[in-house]
Amino acid sequence: MDVCEFAMKMEEDGRAYYRNLAIQSALPGLKTIFSELAEDEQKHYDVFRQLKTGAGVPAMAESTALDTARNVFEALPRGTIALKGIADCAAAYDHAMQLEAESFAFYERAASEEKNQETRKLLIRIAIEERKHYDILENIFHFVNAPNQSLEWGEFSNLGEFRQFGRETDS
Repeated sequence: MDVCEFAMKMEEDGRAYYRNLAIQSALPGLKTIFSELAEDEQKHYDVFRQLKTGAGVPAMAESTALDTARNVFEALPRGTIALKGIADCAAAYDHAMQLEAESFAFYERAASEEKNQETRKLLIRIAIEERKHYDILENIFHFVNAPNQSLEWGEFSNLGEFRQFGRETDS
């Protein structure tokens, strides 16, 4: 299997994975992010399909997924209760991060071995986009996993009273 075929398969799998995450997501903002990531993977697939046909190095439109993600994060609900439904998907987001990490590593390696300068630039550009996808997913993962990482135990709710008590006994 050549690089284009492998990349097309990888992008096709990524597109399907993000579409599935979009369907499963309960929050409209996350649906939007995953839909845009799926669209980016489709663009990458189309680029490799065109390269494979020998039509030359195609032009590729800039991804808007990072800008969309920034806007969506500002509007997402906060707090443990709001995130309860989507925190169950943390493992899926973690898996998607691993896939993106493998993707950008693959494209960086392919670019370093590519002889054609234009194709090398294209591979580097796709690697950069895949890195941005990773960053988006990492932010989503940390966002939905935050309730699992915070300290909200009732035992510590009286910590202020304890400090006050300590000050009174020192005088």
